[in-house]
This record gives sequence, C-alpha cells and structure tokens, in this order.
Amino acid sequence: MADRIAARRSALEGLALPSSAGLASVTDVGVAARFLYRGAPELVAGVFGVELPTTPLRANARLERAVLWLGPDEWLLLTAKADDSTLSATLSNVLHGKPASLVDISHRQVGLVVSGPRVEALLNAGCPLNLDVAVFPVGMCTRTILAKAEIVLWRTAGDTFRIEVARSFAPYAVAFLDEAMHGIA
Repeated sequence: MADRIAARRSALEGLALPSSAGLASVTDVGVAARFLYRGAPELVAGVFGVELPTTPLRANARLERAVLWLGPDEWLLLTAKADDSTLSATLSNVLHGKPASLVDISHRQVGLVVSGPRVEALLNAGCPLNLDVAVFPVGMCTRTILAKAEIVLWRTAGDTFRIEVARSFAPYAVAFLDEAMHGIA
C-alpha cells in the first residue's frame, strides 16, 4: 500500500496524447522537478548551473535544466526529477537567511511538448498570442492561456513548444489540443 501512495501518477496516465502525421504531436515531458524562485538572480545562478535570464520573456537552458523568466524577480526552474531532493536541499541551504523564496511546485504541474510543422496553428486555436517565429522566437517564454487553462508557454525550437500546465487542467489541455488538431487537418 505504501508503494502505491509514494509513487506519483502522471495526470496524463491513461490519456491518448494527440498526434497527426504532418501536423503536430503532443508528448508528455515526464516526471520533472519544478521550482518557483523569487529573489536576486545571482543568489542561485552558480548553484543551479544555468544563468537566470534577466531579459523579460526569455529562457536559458543547459543539459537537462532550464530557467524561465516569469517576472521581474520570478523564475521557473526546471530539471530532471533525479535532481529533485539534492537540488532542493542545496538551493534551500544557499538561500537560508536571504531575502528569497523557493517553492517546489513539482507536484502541481505537468509538462507537455507540442511539436510539428503546424504547431503554431494548433496552439493558436486556444492561445491569443502571435506565435510566428519572428514575433515569438526560440527561447521566448510567457504566461498565457490555452483555451480556459493558464499555461507557461516556451518555444524550445522552431517547431516545438513546451507547455507547463496545472495538473488539474492537464486532461482538459490534452482534450483541447486533440480537438484543435482535427480543426487544422
């Protein structure tokens, strides 16, 4: 019984993720560690291993870690789950007694990768932003909406976006993308 309680299930478990050859596909990022950091960028940059972007709406990534700028003193730190406990303790120790906040939000979010030649049209079915690569280039990120779900949207490649969405909205977001995929076919 304890094993079943300790093992976290994906909010996407049992859902068929939409995919259409030549249009777009949606895949699960899998288990990842996520932290919201608020404070001075220099406090965690050396410890996390990725420089915190100070340019609005930008992300920096290195190996399996990424930092997304969400606000003037707020960043989303993303990393492989294997780093979770060690990284959390290390960051907490570095920030102890300093004017900063670090919150583990790994349990509340799900990551999706949406990619393909028609990815912009697919996302624009529910996202009001201009996602043309000239306006929303690789490395850009922002908080926005996908239909009725609040998301963090990050363009990781010319035809690839990562979406971070609340666990409770993940099935809705997947169902919306599935329906929208039929509309762009």
